[in-house]
Amino acid sequence: MPELPEVETTRRGLVPHVVGRRIVATKVYDPRLRWPVPASLGKRLAGRAIDSLDRRSKYLLFRLGNGTLLVHLGMTGSLRVFSQAPPRRPHDHVDLVLDNGVTLRYHDPRRFGAILWLSDSGAAHPLLSKLGPEPFDAAFDADYLWTATRRRHAAIKLALMDNHLVVGVGNIYANESLFRAGIRPTTPANRISKARLARLITEVRATLADAIAKGGSTLRDYVDSAGLPGYFQLDYFVYGREGEPCRVCGTAIRMRRMGGRATSYCPRCQR
Repeated sequence: MPELPEVETTRRGLVPHVVGRRIVATKVYDPRLRWPVPASLGKRLAGRAIDSLDRRSKYLLFRLGNGTLLVHLGMTGSLRVFSQAPPRRPHDHVDLVLDNGVTLRYHDPRRFGAILWLSDSGAAHPLLSKLGPEPFDAAFDADYLWTATRRRHAAIKLALMDNHLVVGVGNIYANESLFRAGIRPTTPANRISKARLARLITEVRATLADAIAKGGSTLRDYVDSAGLPGYFQLDYFVYGREGEPCRVCGTAIRMRRMGGRATSYCPRCQR
């Protein structure tokens, strides 16, 4: 599933091609996504200029005057830039054609993504209104995380993946951040000291920044706006490496299921 680094990589790749351009045509080939693509989308977008392209958590937000086009990549979605659009393939759902001839094509085999029109900034929309701070925001600091976790008996890994606490730290990057911070993922969140939480915040930011710099992770379907895979997966310390030696101490990486997700850790480096 595309996580924050993959969505941010996509956003950065799109910005030079779309900001300042007008949408001249919208082609909806298959509206069946997590929520149906609005039938009125073409009329809503026609002639609108893309003022900016933002990201909130894993949502791309195209700012078009007083409205917003929200795009979510779901589990298998991608948003590609084409100077000359190729013939449509299966699972190509929507094209946005811009006044410079560029086509943005949304492709999603499993159809868990979304393309929605919001009549304002979307700040009060149910998908966005209750999200926690961004991991790179100053508000996500040790005091905040300490206060927010004092009544949380759940494992720190599950807390870290809660979008009400902090957004964008999905399964892969929670595993990697906890390894870098030396914290075992099963540790109850309310038993971690403020000093260790401060280190965890530092490592969350470092892990996400490293992943963005490497184009994100491609484990199966993900490609960026140019159709290129990410390669951060080559640098994983623990995720997907169960049974292999730890890159730091040589101990075999272990794996267990937490919240239905694979959780990998080093029993020696993480306490």
